[in-house]
Amino acid sequence: MNQVRKIILIVIGLISLVAGIIGIIFPVLPTVPFLLLTSYCFAKGSNKFEIWFKSSKIYKNYLEDFDTNRAMTLRQKISILVFADIMIAFPLIILNNLYIKLFLIMIVIFKYYYFIFKIKTIKLAVK
Repeated sequence: MNQVRKIILIVIGLISLVAGIIGIIFPVLPTVPFLLLTSYCFAKGSNKFEIWFKSSKIYKNYLEDFDTNRAMTLRQKISILVFADIMIAFPLIILNNLYIKLFLIMIVIFKYYYFIFKIKTIKLAVK
């Protein structure tokens, strides 16, 4: 992998980390999707950033269960699904192309199928 691509992945990872931290502070913004993107970008972009992120309290509190068990809390699932639905609703409303609308509806259906049947739901551990 070339150096420019690694730098781009690290920058995207840092931006998504900031967005995830903002999501922790302001619950309107979903945290987990941004932190998943951070984890992916750091894993592909830099060993040092990946090790640092996976040892951080943010990773341990928000992603470790998903990463190890492929499981999320119901609240995490709902926040991701609602945020994604809002983002998909814009092109559904704005665009007039029937094929694009059908494609987006298929994405929404698959997304719900995946979150309901493929990702386990765990209860939030009391600390």
